[in-house]
Amino acid sequence: MVTQSDGAYERLRARILALDLAPGERVSERGLESDLGASRTPVRAALSRLQSEGLVRRDERGWTIAPLDLAELRHAEEFREAVETAALRLAVERAGDAELDRLDVLLDRQPDDPEGGVRWGEEFHTELGALSGNPFLADAIRTTMTTLSRTRWLEVTTPESRAAQLAAHRGIVAALRARDAGLAIARAVEHARTGAAHAEALLRGDRARGLRVVGR
Repeated sequence: MVTQSDGAYERLRARILALDLAPGERVSERGLESDLGASRTPVRAALSRLQSEGLVRRDERGWTIAPLDLAELRHAEEFREAVETAALRLAVERAGDAELDRLDVLLDRQPDDPEGGVRWGEEFHTELGALSGNPFLADAIRTTMTTLSRTRWLEVTTPESRAAQLAAHRGIVAALRARDAGLAIARAVEHARTGAAHAEALLRGDRARGLRVVGR
């Protein structure tokens, strides 16, 4: 059963990821109560969850949608690449065929919308980390994918981009089945760098106008 707090969180998160609420924009609890059709307590709970994900910030004046810092995002991408590379090396050695079959099932369930695509991609990459058999690597990947969630939304805004995402994910799984660590890593790195470059280009261009994007 979806609670009022869960509903407020999901709707608010979707608006932040879609940049409907712009980076740097100030929001009030009272205004969000009206916009989301929720009472004060669920709205506060939703904001607290989003604060833990780094999507909103709180100060003495209230709440602000977290700015997009390109330097911070590049650092997160570098960290993701390092951690995912380590996880894939171990996954080639440790993941069984049944675990790879479960990844194929996940790939067959790709949602056909940007918000669903972000969550689906996060689940896929977290599962890749879990195949390493090392929970620290899986947790690190999950946390980093959350940090990158807004730029990842930009990566999956069109059906064509979601199809490219699916093809890249299937290529990584195929390399794991072949027990080819080098190929799996190369495909994962290409996938991450291509998506990051596309998102950054959008942020630097027309989509960045009026948004608070720092660290250019």
